Amino acid sequence: MLIGYARISTQDQNLHLQNDALQKAGCEKIFHDIASGAKSERQGLTEAINFCRSGDTLVVWKLDRLGRSIRNLIDVINLLHQHKLGFKSLQENIDTTTSGGKLVFHIFSALAEFERDIIRERTKAGLTAARARGRIGGRPRAMDNKKISMAKTLHQDNNNSIADICKTIGIKKTTLYKYLKLAGAKK
Repeated sequence: MLIGYARISTQDQNLHLQNDALQKAGCEKIFHDIASGAKSERQGLTEAINFCRSGDTLVVWKLDRLGRSIRNLIDVINLLHQHKLGFKSLQENIDTTTSGGKLVFHIFSALAEFERDIIRERTKAGLTAARARGRIGGRPRAMDNKKISMAKTLHQDNNNSIADICKTIGIKKTTLYKYLKLAGAKK
């Protein structure tokens, strides 16, 4: 059985074009969403997948109606595969129930993985180059050694309240306790 899924991003758009194409393709039931493709929670898509039985095929008018990114498309199509469902996109002529459609899908998957690897490699190279120039990534320390020493001294004097110490150094209570603990000071 062919099950259709149509999505528009805003109320200003309409579903007529997608519905007509899905009906012409032979979809017996069509589910809809009015939501951004970037939203992960799409009730109509969830209902469509839940409605499908093993061996059914989910049909969309165009790939971008199913998801915004290749990664998102792959995740949705893998979910369909787990439910033993086929997938068909009318405009791109992709049909995962055929060997050619599976090939196209696997090429998309490989490209997405390649893209992730390139991003990871660039990030590592950038961090290595920054470290070579003496830069350390991450959030800057809230307190240097001088402030830590001052905090320890102020903390040892029982006449100073925690609020006063924090106000004097210009930090929050949690930061003070964190650095005192790291410095081995007793509460």
